[in-house]
Amino acid sequence: MTITAPECLLRLYEEHPDLEDYQGGAPRWCAGCGDNAILAAVQRLCRDEALRPEKTAFISGIGCSSRFPHYMKTYGFHGIHGRALPVAEGVRMARPDLHVFVSTGDGDCCSIGAGHWIHAVRYNMNMTVFLHDNHVYGLTKKQASPTSPRGLRTNTTPRGAYLEALNPLTVTLGVQNASFVAQAVDWIPEILYSIVSAAFHHKGFSFVRILQRCPKFLPDLFDPWLHDPQKVLVLTHDNGLQLSPGLAKVHKNRREHDPADLDRAREIASGADPIPVGILYRNPGVPCYEDLRRSGKLRTGAFVRAGLEAELDKFTIWPQGHA
Repeated sequence: MTITAPECLLRLYEEHPDLEDYQGGAPRWCAGCGDNAILAAVQRLCRDEALRPEKTAFISGIGCSSRFPHYMKTYGFHGIHGRALPVAEGVRMARPDLHVFVSTGDGDCCSIGAGHWIHAVRYNMNMTVFLHDNHVYGLTKKQASPTSPRGLRTNTTPRGAYLEALNPLTVTLGVQNASFVAQAVDWIPEILYSIVSAAFHHKGFSFVRILQRCPKFLPDLFDPWLHDPQKVLVLTHDNGLQLSPGLAKVHKNRREHDPADLDRAREIASGADPIPVGILYRNPGVPCYEDLRRSGKLRTGAFVRAGLEAELDKFTIWPQGHA
């Protein structure tokens, strides 16, 4: 069988990618920001999976985490506040051949974007979603977010946050059609990468909450868990997360958890101390919305034009006597 020169070059590229092939602009996050660890894990995933940059898209909303597309040498869409998920859904419907990733923050997703978040879980479209959760609005300089702990003093809650924090894990696990839910922390890179990889390989809406440090506004928030490995509960299973021998010596607080057990996943997700880390739930049997709607059908210029004109005609005021 003969192949063309461009196909040959693409095959060579696919077989030997480097990290530099996925590194875009220099990150402008603060030194010590957990977003840097997430970026490193995702770029490593792209390299290890040999994802073609022209077949990969990163979508985001607004916030520190949403600068992610700027730092990936792939397609990217930096959207508006809270709207990353509907944009990503549109990409999936029009281009199901692309690998779609979403980076969103606890304010971007869980506040202004909460409605989109709930329905995105329900649609179960095939994409990998990273919720960068630092418990505060960072880009707009320290306001309380939906995941801020009760009592946290911020610029909008100078006497302390009044409400208990929203738990993105239990919310997601409570939505019909949830198919993959996991939690990671930025300060254990090996586990972070394993979870990112598992999320990518799951067909469906892969929701990964990543607890990440904000060294500027909440520098000490995660210190108790950072300095005491016993305060991190690692969920292991043959169909879930496995630790290397070296990491197993450090993180001895482990529990066998079958990701197929939804009730147990909800129970574990309710805990905050110790922090559960691993794959909480996975159900590959949930159908993807784009498959149900047969996305990716050819849309010619004439087809798109006819559709737009049909919609605009609904609002056209025709002169009298127009047929």
